[in-house]
Amino acid sequence: QVQLVESGGGDVLNGGSLRLSCVASGGTLNSLTVGWFRQEPGKEREFVGAIGWGESSIYYGNSVKGRFTLSRDNAKNTLYLQMNSLRPSDTAVYYCAARSSGVVVTDRSSYHVWGQGTQVTVSR
Repeated sequence: QVQLVESGGGDVLNGGSLRLSCVASGGTLNSLTVGWFRQEPGKEREFVGAIGWGESSIYYGNSVKGRFTLSRDNAKNTLYLQMNSLRPSDTAVYYCAARSSGVVVTDRSSYHVWGQGTQVTVSR
């Protein structure tokens, strides 16, 4: 069973940058669709972005397009989320998630493996 562990969250000022990491164990990331979701208190978990099999299949949520970038280091079995031009509205707990199908979907119920989450707080 694949396990995911996120890191890299923290506090940052409006307009700043952070890079989140998601390390997988018990399986290889390049055989999975992997991505990020985020959740604010009292709100539903929101799709941020995901990479399917092969780097050509990358999708982003509308609220982060042009600011966030996904990448995957297969040698390190790690998924990254580079977040630039951060806004207070990006404040949330960010979760790494994986599904066995190679097709990227935005529905959180289609992802069967989740990390524990990492907090990102963007201050004005």
